Amino acid sequence: MPIHIVLLVLFAALLHASWNALLRGGADRLWSMTVMCIAVAIASVIAAAFMPPPSSASWGYALLSALLHVGYNLFLVRSYRVGDLGQVYPISRGSSPVLITLGAAIFAGETIAPGTLFGIALVSGGIISLAFRGRKLSVPSLPYALGTGCFIAAYSVTDGIGARLSGAPLSYTVWMCALWGVLMPVVYIGLRDARSLFSVRPGMLTALAGGLVSLLAYGIVIYAMNAAPLGAVSALRETSVLFAALIGYLFLGEKLTTRRLLACAVIASGILIIG
Repeated sequence: MPIHIVLLVLFAALLHASWNALLRGGADRLWSMTVMCIAVAIASVIAAAFMPPPSSASWGYALLSALLHVGYNLFLVRSYRVGDLGQVYPISRGSSPVLITLGAAIFAGETIAPGTLFGIALVSGGIISLAFRGRKLSVPSLPYALGTGCFIAAYSVTDGIGARLSGAPLSYTVWMCALWGVLMPVVYIGLRDARSLFSVRPGMLTALAGGLVSLLAYGIVIYAMNAAPLGAVSALRETSVLFAALIGYLFLGEKLTTRRLLACAVIASGILIIG
């Protein structure tokens, strides 16, 4: 994989960990996530005005991905209600590279070199091991965390194929994100009401900023997926757990144990092999 793609995806991983930490630290995570999506929608519509539309062959993938992103949002918010960042994040992100590699092989016809597969396995295994407490994997929100990983895999493969068909990966990104950003507020209003969504609360500016950060991070990832195997890009993206572990330790009062440091070393080894 070209070194500039590796560095771009690692930067996206840092951005991704940052907005997840913002979400985990919020009092009303469904509201925070929806406000983030509003920011994504506004920024995407503005950006789309200056880009040519993606090929019509990719439109169905954009709509499907937007729906999958909404499902991902709901599962992620539910996971964080009873699980901490240091457990939910590694399970949801660590399970996805293997699923994406499998999905890319089935639906996109991708083949990956054995060395890269080994690197992906190291990254995924190291990430998931971060969720262990001692020798046990005790996560109250485990089904939702795993479900989140499945949604990540589904929308990543969908976007990987859609971006390649679009002829313009960045244009595809903003159109898909605009759809996602519009759908999520509709779901929120259906679950709650419009008044609570548009009320001014503490943390609104933070959530809006988080939305812009998430848009930039995912735009980088889709660009990378257009130039490199989906599974390898996903594995590099999920190294955001390294940044999440550090953010959780520094700002959210979560522990950074020797076991976690060793897991981070395994993940770093996988990164070197992939890169």
